[in-house]
Amino acid sequence: MSPDEPFDDGVAARVVIAADGTLTEWSEGAHRLLGHTAAEVLGRPATELLADGAAPPPVPADSRWNGTLTLRHRDGHDVSAWVLAHRRPPDGPEATEWLAVSPPQAPGRELPDDPLVRAALTQSPCATMIFDERLRLRGVNDAMADLLGLPAERLRGLRPTDIGSRPQNAELEENLRRVLNTGRRQDMQTYMKASGESRSAHAWLARLAPLTDEAGRVRGVCVTAHDFSDQYRSRERLQLVNEASVRIGTTLDVTRTAQELADVCVPALADFVSVDLLDVREHGGESAGQPTPPAPPVSLRRAAHQSVNSGSPEAVAKPGQVDVYPENSPQAASLIAGRTVVASGADNGDLEKWLAWDPVRFRRIHEYGIHSTMSVPLQARGSTLGVAVFTRFRRPEPFTDDDVLLAEEVTARAAVCIDNARRYSRERETTLTLQRSLLPRTLPRTAAVEAASRYLPATRSGVGGDWFDVIPLSGMRVAMVVGDVVGHGIQASATMGRLRTAVRTLADIDLAPDELLTHLDDLVVRLSQESGVDAGTGEVGATCLYAVYDPVSRRCTLARAGHPQPLLVPPDGPARQLDLPSGPPLGVGGLPFESAEVELREGSVLAFHTDGLVASRERDVDASHRMLREALSAPSHSLDEICDRVLHALLPPSGSADDVALLLARTRGLPSSQVATWDIPADPALVAPIRKQVVDQLDRWGLTEATFTGELVVSELVTNAIRYGAQPIRLRLIHDASTLICEVSDSNHTAPHLRRAKTWDEGGRGLLLVAQLTQRWGSRHTAEGKTIWAELALLDEL
Repeated sequence: MSPDEPFDDGVAARVVIAADGTLTEWSEGAHRLLGHTAAEVLGRPATELLADGAAPPPVPADSRWNGTLTLRHRDGHDVSAWVLAHRRPPDGPEATEWLAVSPPQAPGRELPDDPLVRAALTQSPCATMIFDERLRLRGVNDAMADLLGLPAERLRGLRPTDIGSRPQNAELEENLRRVLNTGRRQDMQTYMKASGESRSAHAWLARLAPLTDEAGRVRGVCVTAHDFSDQYRSRERLQLVNEASVRIGTTLDVTRTAQELADVCVPALADFVSVDLLDVREHGGESAGQPTPPAPPVSLRRAAHQSVNSGSPEAVAKPGQVDVYPENSPQAASLIAGRTVVASGADNGDLEKWLAWDPVRFRRIHEYGIHSTMSVPLQARGSTLGVAVFTRFRRPEPFTDDDVLLAEEVTARAAVCIDNARRYSRERETTLTLQRSLLPRTLPRTAAVEAASRYLPATRSGVGGDWFDVIPLSGMRVAMVVGDVVGHGIQASATMGRLRTAVRTLADIDLAPDELLTHLDDLVVRLSQESGVDAGTGEVGATCLYAVYDPVSRRCTLARAGHPQPLLVPPDGPARQLDLPSGPPLGVGGLPFESAEVELREGSVLAFHTDGLVASRERDVDASHRMLREALSAPSHSLDEICDRVLHALLPPSGSADDVALLLARTRGLPSSQVATWDIPADPALVAPIRKQVVDQLDRWGLTEATFTGELVVSELVTNAIRYGAQPIRLRLIHDASTLICEVSDSNHTAPHLRRAKTWDEGGRGLLLVAQLTQRWGSRHTAEGKTIWAELALLDEL
């Protein structure tokens, strides 16, 4: 192609004008047009190129201007040139420059005479333009000229980046070059407004096809543009619906679900979205939806909102805030009507009339240019839960019928998720209330142990059946129990309550740990049968660990039923796991349980827990047990501090996936000086000397205020043992600061019982008298026989 070819790169005049109006670039085409060299004009004001009396072009409101200018040639004559100017993308935050182009003029060369243009225009029914091998525009048809908003005869010889500086122009130029190099068709999509349109942008599909000569050589590219806005918007709607199904309802949290609805719809559907739910205080609680439309005025609590503006400055209400909406508000109108209501500022001012009830919202209309709003009720399972309001101010087009259908589809999905979350919240709160009522609010103070506990419900899977308890036993002993019922929800909590009650009942009759678990196993089997579930499947069951500690002997007897091993922290050593026989889980039935006995030094800490403490997806069980031992071994004088340290070390900040129960007990030993023991001969005549010895012992302990009652109780219990029991007989007195305990043991396994003596009976009143004089009494079976015990409250505790 010769240099005089009208489409040569050096023929089109191009200049770049900086923000201060000076020339920064000057092409060879500009030199040919006006005669000035680059050295003569660069750095000088561009207005010096205008002819005398010619007015400078106005600064366009948008990024493009075109028109005819009268320019001064270097030799002094005037040159009339059509100029297309557009703002180029800035290189920095404050850089602004314009590219001005004057296309080459080619007198005598009309479009129909060009074979490439003629072939393309006759074969293409849509907006078409043709580029040659050097990416110069050879011609456009009227449809394409109308789309570009520029005269067709003025565009010849320009490149795509000469016509506009938007990213689409650079992309088109790159794709044109690819088609020329490969000879293959290329498609590209763009989203832009057609010239003269002020509202909605259109989606365009540009098809680039190579144009070849008779020899098969690529001589140019034909570009055809097809408006596929309807298909594009349909795809966007499907994409939004699909995204909503994935992103909304990821949790069972009402507020989070509402926020997910707002996040999905901004900016895909609206510029600002608010989600307001019926105020639970006004409409029946957390899970209560309205089966009938609410009566105005309507109280709504802001659950969530989202905006294209950072910080949502257009929001009037804050999350958690309750507003009362009158009947003529968009929110109340859609809730009362039970359908979507759309208002636009162009619809006879309906939007302003709707929001006139609230001066703050009314001001926001004008401050942010809000022109269209859509209020969609949130309805699920026949109930109204709240309303979602969609607002547009940045997007110029109002809401259409298709937008209404899309919003209703997305909000319907979100409403079901919100309803699920509210139902879950209600059940969770009910279960937590039930479980809190069944678990001990405070642990009893005993002379045997100092105890501390923690219980944390699961954050995601629902409240389960974990429980713990500390039960005072006779002889200053104490029982400690930790258990875990299979499953979650109200049923698991109810089963937990029944098992905890059963444990307390069985502990009251002083069963050994292995015997207690055997009875508890039978109970779980019966519960499984009552629920209609085969006990052998293991679907209804529990695990349990039961321990009894005696501060006099300082020995602890433990048995477990499929429960995690307890840990022991000696006073002067690291934590270690106690090796106990495992035992089957409760509910299997027919298998034995075994006990183990360990001697504990005073100040030792026993740690009992459920498996939720050590189960984790991030680490294996061995690592969790190691972390638990380290947390327990760290020095600390407070059991509460140890509990908090253990939970902080093993549980994530978001909470555990399963219930967690933790029980710590620091053992105390009873000094031998607070225990007195006598072997009793089987001779009623020796009861009086025994009473004397008891009185002397109480005097040595300084318990003179308990002498009369203690002497009488000992006399009755010892007499009964001599009369009805069997040798050997032993009397033991135990006391601490608040209690005096009298115990009489013999080898007869027959348990005593109260009876009402007749008027003339000479006996039968001993145990009745004991029951009246003591705060509590009872009997327990031992390996050798039985023990009758009675507790007296000392005067400083009365």
